[in-house]
Amino acid sequence: MSDLKHPAGCACGIDTHAHVVPADFPAYIGKTVPGDWPSMAAAQDCHRSVMIAGKVYRTVSDRCWDTPKRLEDLQAMGLALQVVSPMPELLSYWMGAGDAQQLVRFLNDTLAAMVAESAGRLAALGAVPLQDVDLAIRELEYVVKTLGFPGVEIGSNINGAPIGAPQFDPFFAACEALGACVFVHAIRPAGMDRLVGPAPLQQVLGYPGDVGLAAASAITSNLLVRRPRLRIAFSHGGGTLASLLPRLQQGWGVFPALRDAVIEAPVDQARRMFYDTLVFDAPMLRFLVDSFGSSQLIVGTDYPFNFHDRTPVSRIEAAGFDAGTVAQLVHRNAERFLGIPQRQAHP
Repeated sequence: MSDLKHPAGCACGIDTHAHVVPADFPAYIGKTVPGDWPSMAAAQDCHRSVMIAGKVYRTVSDRCWDTPKRLEDLQAMGLALQVVSPMPELLSYWMGAGDAQQLVRFLNDTLAAMVAESAGRLAALGAVPLQDVDLAIRELEYVVKTLGFPGVEIGSNINGAPIGAPQFDPFFAACEALGACVFVHAIRPAGMDRLVGPAPLQQVLGYPGDVGLAAASAITSNLLVRRPRLRIAFSHGGGTLASLLPRLQQGWGVFPALRDAVIEAPVDQARRMFYDTLVFDAPMLRFLVDSFGSSQLIVGTDYPFNFHDRTPVSRIEAAGFDAGTVAQLVHRNAERFLGIPQRQAHP
């Protein structure tokens, strides 16, 4: 890892939540192109528009695919390593599984090329077609065994099914067996019909709600009790989970049916999972540490999209934690989550 310094402190952070969009997409190789097969269209300056189903899904900058430009930004953000994963919409759970497998294989190979180009400054979490668990496990094996990635990114729901649903247990069993970490990112959130305002509210308000429900489903399905060696993290600070957790814990003590169904106390299960720091607020960050423990938070930025944390390490350093807690949040917890050696040279 780099020993570069930046004005606010060490540039030793590990960003576990950053995204890639390829510069272009391959032509579909089957007989009939799926209606939602993505493509890229030119946009202003160094930007391109991701086109899905004939519409602009998002216009993104060249930092989504240009590795050297991405690396230029890491030092100012206080980062030694950035862990990249596909823009979540590209997970494509709504496609036919065979079509999605083609797309995620291309994405995984694109990620691998960026990692190889980065001289150790990037790592990657791959994608799998989780609408077909058997195909997802095969792609997981490719990602871990062939490409050498530490794990995968998955959505907070798979076509409306929460990650705690029993049909996904074989996939999590395979992750545990392979030692692959899992990063859960919000995708196509529930409750959009209750939001009043423009489309960006999906990211601003919809995503945290869906991530919170996903994390809660992991608890109420006893995922970490059944899979104790599984390393799983949730984007956007776990979304609403920190606010839901006291009610879930209280309900666990009040309702016999909930006590019977949830084998281990919700608070204890929540403290086995990881959560990123992408909450844009020092008091909220301290609340997450109080709720989940200082050992369970990892840096997340959502780089390079406009709605990302540009000063993730400085924000942690300014939040009032002691030096040991800062080191945990900035890089040590991420090292455990990713399964990479800890760097004793840093505080």
